[in-house]
Amino acid sequence: MSGTSPQPNVSPGSLSGPFGPRFWCARVVTGVGAGLGGGLLMILLRAVQHGAWHYASGEFVSAVEKTGWAWRIAVAGCAGVLVALVRVFLKQAHGAHGGELTAAIWFHEGRLAPLPALTNAISSIIEVGLGSALGREAAPKQIGALIASLLSGWVGLPPGQRRLLAACGAGAGMAAVYNVPLGGALFSLEVLLGTLSLSLIVPALATSLIATGVSGLILPNETTYHLPAYAISASQTAWAVLAAPILGLGSVAYVRMVVWADGHKPSGVWLAIVPVLVFAGLGCLAIPIPQLLGNGKDVAQAAFLGGYGVPLLLLLVVLRPLATVACLGSGAPGGLFTPTMCFGAVFGAALGHGWALIWPGAPTGACALLGAGAVLAAITQGPISAIVLMLELTGRLDTMMVPMMIVVGGAVLVARRFESRSVYSGRIHVARMRATAADQAASAEVPVISAAARYSLIGAADG
Repeated sequence: MSGTSPQPNVSPGSLSGPFGPRFWCARVVTGVGAGLGGGLLMILLRAVQHGAWHYASGEFVSAVEKTGWAWRIAVAGCAGVLVALVRVFLKQAHGAHGGELTAAIWFHEGRLAPLPALTNAISSIIEVGLGSALGREAAPKQIGALIASLLSGWVGLPPGQRRLLAACGAGAGMAAVYNVPLGGALFSLEVLLGTLSLSLIVPALATSLIATGVSGLILPNETTYHLPAYAISASQTAWAVLAAPILGLGSVAYVRMVVWADGHKPSGVWLAIVPVLVFAGLGCLAIPIPQLLGNGKDVAQAAFLGGYGVPLLLLLVVLRPLATVACLGSGAPGGLFTPTMCFGAVFGAALGHGWALIWPGAPTGACALLGAGAVLAAITQGPISAIVLMLELTGRLDTMMVPMMIVVGGAVLVARRFESRSVYSGRIHVARMRATAADQAASAEVPVISAAARYSLIGAADG
């Protein structure tokens, strides 16, 4: 696909300096609020999972497997009913873009309407707890950005700093629930704003560090994924070189499916019908394949340990992204971070099984780890933040850094060749196409460049 995609990354100069006392005070409060909000949302998630699936510890999939077929359909159907109720309410009260973080950063300089943002955050956490195939990070990102939005208005920050604070608040919310302070900061800059300007790294990192420290008072201080120490090998490095373009092409297909689903959400009477049908269908599929329920964290963890055989991996490579896209297309709020890692993990593990027939020596769990990093980087078009996130999420990437950099670089290059949009900027593009005339007129006044733009284009935007 030709052309660059709309993305809210105006020139760094319009986002930065001078940072005055009001800005730094708002940043500290945003970090504290994002940390507290993220911790409380995770407590709510666990409460819903325990009430719906009797899940307290261990693997979520194991709790689902202990339930009967009727229960899986009923609980997933309840999630669909909740989605329908929320969608109808937000559509009537606030229109098509109420509560969308990406649309707020793009169209409204980081301003979020409190009621839809809070409604989306709480409902998305409940839906994930009930089995939605979307990620849990959307809720803390919404809360962090909402706090930043409210504070920016109260202290009167200029438009560029409002946008920066909202993006960093979203990154801080993500950092708080995944214990990834550096990754959250880089995500807010590289992915949400499309810039890694040195002048912005310190405020972004400060917000994420504060949020992570505060959430650590509520949540367990541990890595998200637990892995053995995989040693580097010639076979693993060769796999990274050859698998990178395949993973990149798979990422392109994933992005285009998500963008298509985001642009074809139900309207009218279908707002109340489609979510129930989609989630009930997901519950039916979960009878033989319980791994389709939830955000995919346990599926990725099992893939990282080499715990799945080829038949199940091939099913999950197809059905997990389809489940995520179906939930998103039905109008359900939720994130794409963990589902993306899940898709990359099962895709990488499947490719690893095939590679073992050609050149043994590359553990399928290591291939899953590399696949998750490559797909995450290609789908977000944020290679640096993806590598750092994988390092913080696992705590065991040091021995795999060379093949990880190879597979990430190759996958991102191939993905950008065929699709200029990331999964986030693609959704911003859809929001822009569906925006009101006033929104489009306002956005036309903001200089915008692509995250993958040449330096000459960046210089032109700055001028």
